[in-house]
Amino acid sequence: QVQLVESGGGLVQAGDSLRLSCAASGGTFSTYAMGWFRRAPGKERKFVAAINKNGARTYYADSVKGRFTISRDNAKNTVYLQMNSLKFEDTAVYYCAADRDGLPSMIPSDYNYWGQGTEVTASS
Repeated sequence: QVQLVESGGGLVQAGDSLRLSCAASGGTFSTYAMGWFRRAPGKERKFVAAINKNGARTYYADSVKGRFTISRDNAKNTVYLQMNSLKFEDTAVYYCAADRDGLPSMIPSDYNYWGQGTEVTASS
């Protein structure tokens, strides 16, 4: 059973940066595609970014393109989300997810394993 643990969330000012981390255990991390999703208060969970198994291909929601960067370190079983120029509307609980099929996806139901989430608040 794969376990995912997110960290790095917090309260920041709009315009600031944060880096989220997601540490994986219990599986073969290098075979999974990884994704980040977020759920803002009162809203549905939405796709943020995804990365393929070896990190060569990345995908982003239009709302974060140019500001967020997803990356991974397979030696450390960790995926990252670097978030720059944070906006108030980025405020949400951020979740990482693993897809054992190894195919990056924007669809939450394609992912098999989820972390518990880390909260990000960007004050305006």
